[in-house]
Amino acid sequence: GMDKTILSFLDQKTGAEGLKVTADSVTIEDLTIQDTNGDCIKLQDCTGVTLRRVRTTWTGGAKGSNGGYGLYPVACNNVLIEACEASYASDAGIYVGQSTNVVVRDCYAHHNVAGIEIENCVNSEVYNNRAEENTGGILVFDLPDLPVVNGHTTEVHHNTIIGNNHKNFAPKGNIVGIVPPGTGIILLAAKKVSIYENEIRDHKTFGTAIASYQMTQKPWENEEYDPFSYDITIRDNTYERKKALPDLSSDFGKMGNLVF
Repeated sequence: GMDKTILSFLDQKTGAEGLKVTADSVTIEDLTIQDTNGDCIKLQDCTGVTLRRVRTTWTGGAKGSNGGYGLYPVACNNVLIEACEASYASDAGIYVGQSTNVVVRDCYAHHNVAGIEIENCVNSEVYNNRAEENTGGILVFDLPDLPVVNGHTTEVHHNTIIGNNHKNFAPKGNIVGIVPPGTGIILLAAKKVSIYENEIRDHKTFGTAIASYQMTQKPWENEEYDPFSYDITIRDNTYERKKALPDLSSDFGKMGNLVF
């Protein structure tokens, strides 16, 4: 169980990941991995991945020197992440990138820069999760100059996304450094995304933001890359917030402040 089986990498001298997997048909469950130099669990080029009741964290709190990702499947097929907990990642607590057929459900992401991030994926579903006290709750990004670009088809539904106003502690130059504290959901160059029946409360900057990659002011080389967000459906969500000033520590936050 997460509370009794704990793999600590606090004294790790070399290497990055706590656990790295490059095999197919992998199930990891009922344990905690903490205090790695880099990512807690990285799964790369795997088909058939299940992460269940796994906790990842850095016990020293929110620091830019923490590893980037808690749970990190990349370039995988058929990914299930359920009933997991991730905290204090300097990029994303739960991240799935360049993967196909992804489900993230019943998870708890807190005190990360990004709680849950889906990046350059095809056919993803994110539901029944709780994302709170991150800088940004849930991110759906599509970035250029990666082996897989123009990801599409993501459903984000029945999630509780509350009070994601944490200071952004991402290392300088990291793409999630653009996320302003006080963000519920950001769609960046995302395609075919449906956001419905979520509870999105108490964010001082954005409830849901839809943006082009051009907002980053960064160039790209891949001629096939499409920087725009389109085919977005947002319906039947609950938005609620108190009076608050948008974050002014990032250009994204400043832009929101100028607009509104």
